[in-house]
Amino acid sequence: MLRSPDHTRRVVVTGLGVISPVGNDKDAAWTNLVEGHSGLDVLTRFDVTPYEHKAGGEVRDFEPTAWMDAKAVRRSEREMHYGVAAAKQAVADSGFEIDDANRTDVGVVFGSGAGGQQLMIDNFTTLVERGPNRVQPTFIANALVDSTSGMISIETGAIGHNIAIVSACSTGTHNVAEGAEAIRRGDCIAVISGSTEAPLLEVAHAGFTNMRGMGSPRPGEPLQTVSRPFDATRDGFVLGEGAGSLFLEDLELAKKRGARIYAEVVGYGSAADGWDMIQPIEGGTGSARAMKMALQRRGVPADEVDMINPHGTSTPVGDAREAEAVWAVFGDRSARDRRSLGISGTKSMTGHMMGAAGAFEAFATVMAVAEQTVPGTLNYRDFDPACDLWVVDETVRMPVRYALSNNIGLGGHNGAVIFKRYDGD
Repeated sequence: MLRSPDHTRRVVVTGLGVISPVGNDKDAAWTNLVEGHSGLDVLTRFDVTPYEHKAGGEVRDFEPTAWMDAKAVRRSEREMHYGVAAAKQAVADSGFEIDDANRTDVGVVFGSGAGGQQLMIDNFTTLVERGPNRVQPTFIANALVDSTSGMISIETGAIGHNIAIVSACSTGTHNVAEGAEAIRRGDCIAVISGSTEAPLLEVAHAGFTNMRGMGSPRPGEPLQTVSRPFDATRDGFVLGEGAGSLFLEDLELAKKRGARIYAEVVGYGSAADGWDMIQPIEGGTGSARAMKMALQRRGVPADEVDMINPHGTSTPVGDAREAEAVWAVFGDRSARDRRSLGISGTKSMTGHMMGAAGAFEAFATVMAVAEQTVPGTLNYRDFDPACDLWVVDETVRMPVRYALSNNIGLGGHNGAVIFKRYDGD
């Protein structure tokens, strides 16, 4: 049923799902984030011998046929498998039963930065080596950026509003926040939101290496120190993979059915740099505008935001410009010595999950609000005056009234989403 738009309509998170380098369900992933267990190790997807940079955040011990029809698994690849698994977890965690009476009112807003690139690579190889008649007739339908959102609908029965938003590294943030806006617009009563990515491909690894974006561990230290957001010694990012999903629903519906509510979605901002395809704009002004918009949309007081899960990829320029953006929005509350605005850089443990990053980090931000706990940023040790932020280096329990998840994507795509602690009102 199409409802009238109501921009005061309240939207809450009632289900969470995760496939990631730090765990393949919400409890395992959260425990590992809180305990500071890195998901980074030597890549095994391809031979890394020719490469200086050998680290990655791989999903391990994952069986796709536990989540999808075996025939569908054979026709698709990891990017879709991760997304469907995370989405199904989120639905199950919510306790919401999708049935014939409500399925047209349940939407899917679930994206990917690049879609099924491995399928494209495999079929191009087949074309070259075996000829055009051996190319799979099903590969195109399963390799599109929106293929996972379609498969989630097939696998869950949710046949309402269905889209896949693409904005590079901000993809997850935009899909989660646009899912909430779809509920406010009246398009749906509930949304399976999130994103997925499987970028651990040799061609991607080579491309990012040649871009000079990949990082190295501290000299003489373990590989797991490769990702150290905002640290003075940071020298680049590391790729990770996986998916995250948040089940969103109308607060009144959630209360009526007695659902557990993790947090409320209260702010959303989106802005472009219009500057460069790789580097963020000077001063981080695009990211700052997105964060300001997220605060202003529903009147979130800037001085009550207690935590930010940043983009924080561990690149020298990117982290410095994000720090400038945070200062532009939150002022001297941002300073390390104020210890007022905690920065929780979870990419230090997962690597950069690209299109999936925003959804996984939204999960981590929601859990921080629900548990009143801020995960530490692994490997942070050396203060950089260009990043004068309170980077939480060890997990701390503290009041978290509002928490913001921030992402900055290639092409200058900026997204920010704010979650509020739900106190039962």
